[in-house]
Amino acid sequence: MSKFAKVRDLVMGLEADFEKFYDKSNQAAGTRVRKGMQDLKVLAQEIRKEVQDIKNKAAAKKPAAKKPAAKKDAGKAKKK
Repeated sequence: MSKFAKVRDLVMGLEADFEKFYDKSNQAAGTRVRKGMQDLKVLAQEIRKEVQDIKNKAAAKKPAAKKPAAKKDAGKAKKK
């Protein structure tokens, strides 16, 4: 299952508990919402780390771009 699908399923799975807590003041549903949000936080952090690792690996594989040589004293050479 893709990471996005996990996030989507987790959020959608909390919908009923959100409604029960906010609309019906069901305290047990509030506890489930808090647990689900903590799970979402952990999953989000894992995804962030994975994305950063992939970006760092891609950057490490790219050869360093060569910068053009600085044109020092280009104007002075013409004046002489």
